[in-house]
Amino acid sequence: SFPGGRRDPADADAVATALRETREELGVAVAAASVWGQLRTLPDRHGMTVAPVVANLGPLEALTLSPNPDEVEEVFTLTLAHLLRVENQGYTHFRTATGYGYTLPVFLNGPYKVWGLTAIVTELTLELLLPGRY
Repeated sequence: SFPGGRRDPADADAVATALRETREELGVAVAAASVWGQLRTLPDRHGMTVAPVVANLGPLEALTLSPNPDEVEEVFTLTLAHLLRVENQGYTHFRTATGYGYTLPVFLNGPYKVWGLTAIVTELTLELLLPGRY
């Protein structure tokens, strides 16, 4: 999933929360000026509201990630080119106990599957950044 967590009382807004969580979880200090904006809020499966924030971190090769082992088990990245390849895209279907069904995107990368809320945010980001290509 993307860096994230609950808003602290000291956080001014969702952007401040996202920047703090990225620093705490991945050891990456993102300048507020690098923030492009915020996507629409989404409910998670527990009824919490998630406010995705999109920022430009610069070239991946220039980043030094220092994942917090108490919060992050593993880190991997995906390029836009990888995400846009049809063979790396899929959908999964769910059905609830009441019979309600829904479909969510899935992105594949070797042993990794990006699914759930992370895949939804990834899809929304692709639609925003690459209209007509995704």
